[in-house]
Amino acid sequence: MSARDEQRVSIARRHLVDLLAEPGGVLPGGIVERMMRCGKPGCRCKADPPQLHGPYIQWGYSKRRKRFTRWLTAEQAERYRPEVERGRRLTELLVQLDEAEIRRVERAEGWGT
Repeated sequence: MSARDEQRVSIARRHLVDLLAEPGGVLPGGIVERMMRCGKPGCRCKADPPQLHGPYIQWGYSKRRKRFTRWLTAEQAERYRPEVERGRRLTELLVQLDEAEIRRVERAEGWGT
């Protein structure tokens, strides 16, 4: 294995360890704010231009290939947003580690370019 490959793998692992050492949790998914229409005829949300209801805050995540959404208060969103951001960062770091490890093995075995 080349020194460069070892360095890439080491850096990716170190970033993962640093992230997991941070205080607070790690949550999957994302938080979005939505403006919505209701089902009432003649409501202001049906006007031209529409005045939509909201914002409504949702946290969405997948578990065992099933999608879940939860409505959050503004306070809940503020409390959990850093954890969701750490979850997104964790996913990115795992992709980087996968790429570094695959590259290491491909170069060691002479596969690919």
